[in-house]
Amino acid sequence: MPNETTAPALRIEVEEVRAAEFAAVPALEFGLRIGNTGGPEVRSLVLDTQIRISAARRSYDEASRERLAELFGPPEMWGRSLRSLLWAQTVTQVPAFTGETRALVRVPCTFDFEVAVVKYFHGLTGGEVPLEFLFSGTTFYLAEGRLRATRIPWDTEADFRMPVAVWKDLMERYFPATAWLRLSRDTFDLLCAYRTRRALPLWDDVVETLLKEAGG
Repeated sequence: MPNETTAPALRIEVEEVRAAEFAAVPALEFGLRIGNTGGPEVRSLVLDTQIRISAARRSYDEASRERLAELFGPPEMWGRSLRSLLWAQTVTQVPAFTGETRALVRVPCTFDFEVAVVKYFHGLTGGEVPLEFLFSGTTFYLAEGRLRATRIPWDTEADFRMPVAVWKDLMERYFPATAWLRLSRDTFDLLCAYRTRRALPLWDDVVETLLKEAGG
């Protein structure tokens, strides 16, 4: 019998990633295996998850290095500039369990190219993205007939390697053959006026015409 004066000891692993089904916005779901390695039954768990991209823990081909220069500078500087990137912070409610349970961490995914992680994912030509999951939060449990709470230790972590294709396939599902750029309203108004004067049917036509005029 477990000693009910001892708080639960959690072990968390990341097992899989998949596109979220029936989601209004692009989102990925990471499947967690959560084990209680000692102590009483967990009555509920408030799990805070921070996901970071460990950019220095993978290799890059020439095409990727060129695309990622905006984030990390020229390749000769990457020994100093190749840093980890914060991707997401989420809170997940996990119901009661004894020995082991599974939970899903849902991460909304933007396609805004002003966001560093979007530039990073888009810049990769293939392979896997090394991720660090840093867990914290609160575990609720019964001890001596009373509901108690304990903080999840700050060193509760897990690593996971996500295929780049998972993110790219998700973006292609929601934004097929397109990309998004954010403009100031003043710039957008100028482009609208230019499009109207030239009677250009599509925004692609506006950009292509401007590039041709600039000799690009």
